[in-house]
Amino acid sequence: MNKSILLVIICSLVNTFCFAQHTTSTQVPFDLRARYDSAKKEFLDFEKQHGGFIETKNTRMHYLEWGNKKNTPLIWIHGSFTNSYELLSIAEGLVNEGYYVIGIDYYGHGLTKIPTHEVSLYHVADDIKELMEVKKIKKAIIGGWSRGGIIATAFYGAYPKTVLGLILEDGGSVSTNTHYHKLLPHELDNRVKDIFKERIAYSLFDSAFEAYKTIYDFNSGGTQFELLAWLTMNDNKKWSIGIGLEKLFNMSNEQEFLDNILRPTKANLFGESMAIIEPKIIYRNLKVPILILDPTSAQDIFPYENENKHLKSLHPNLITHKIYANTGHNIHNEKPTMFVTDLGAFLRMVKQKS
Repeated sequence: MNKSILLVIICSLVNTFCFAQHTTSTQVPFDLRARYDSAKKEFLDFEKQHGGFIETKNTRMHYLEWGNKKNTPLIWIHGSFTNSYELLSIAEGLVNEGYYVIGIDYYGHGLTKIPTHEVSLYHVADDIKELMEVKKIKKAIIGGWSRGGIIATAFYGAYPKTVLGLILEDGGSVSTNTHYHKLLPHELDNRVKDIFKERIAYSLFDSAFEAYKTIYDFNSGGTQFELLAWLTMNDNKKWSIGIGLEKLFNMSNEQEFLDNILRPTKANLFGESMAIIEPKIIYRNLKVPILILDPTSAQDIFPYENENKHLKSLHPNLITHKIYANTGHNIHNEKPTMFVTDLGAFLRMVKQKS
């Protein structure tokens, strides 16, 4: 995906989002409908080559895969409001570094639907374990960005013997609510009010084409077929991005947001699981290498550089803490070349240790 197309901006630790608008004029210098039709064909062709589904106990989970299955598996877990296509621009680079790459879509993202029963981040970990069994993968490097990094930590807590190493891109190395718990009550209330004041609600469209047209990046051109992975239809046959995810994340309003932070047992199971994962406990007996990728931008929504340094001090021979200067939350999008190089170096280190 072109760097200018960041459809979803993670705006808080439990992920509030903005609907990207790329159209600057009503005048379109080409036939966008024709590009949309071409995008649908490209999307289907790409899915035939790289896509697949597995039936788990929880859902019909979609995934993408790249590379030689004999290479070291990297199972990647995307961030909130995105999907496995977030790897599109860097997947071949990771393959060239020696990975067999599998990117999953967890609940409500990409082509994976939200289950009708209650689920948690640990249920996603169970789905990944079932994927490994289907693919006959005994051990893999598990990586993820933002909420995906937290799921990677949950996976290690549940299935440590199946993990070769962990890659945590700005998520999963520190308890999620750490920053908010440092605020005084009135500071937290004001922060949450600001979040909901600043948030832009997504729009609903009568067709997939209308939704595609709204998020199409006219500055980049091409079909941008990957955008189709972001579009979902609700029960009323309206189209948008992230339908049902605010409910799944328990962040539809200020009260739910605060419950996730202060009263997680009042939240739904998915929201509660996000709050209760404690890396300091899960990694108390760490046995595998971890690569922690940490931005230093003032806008970083997980300002945990000091906590990450402390975690590394507890396991100096296993944890690599990589700090990216002048980089925001989405490291792999902002610094793709450096990201791929660092993951290649991590793979070589994992091989040496194992």
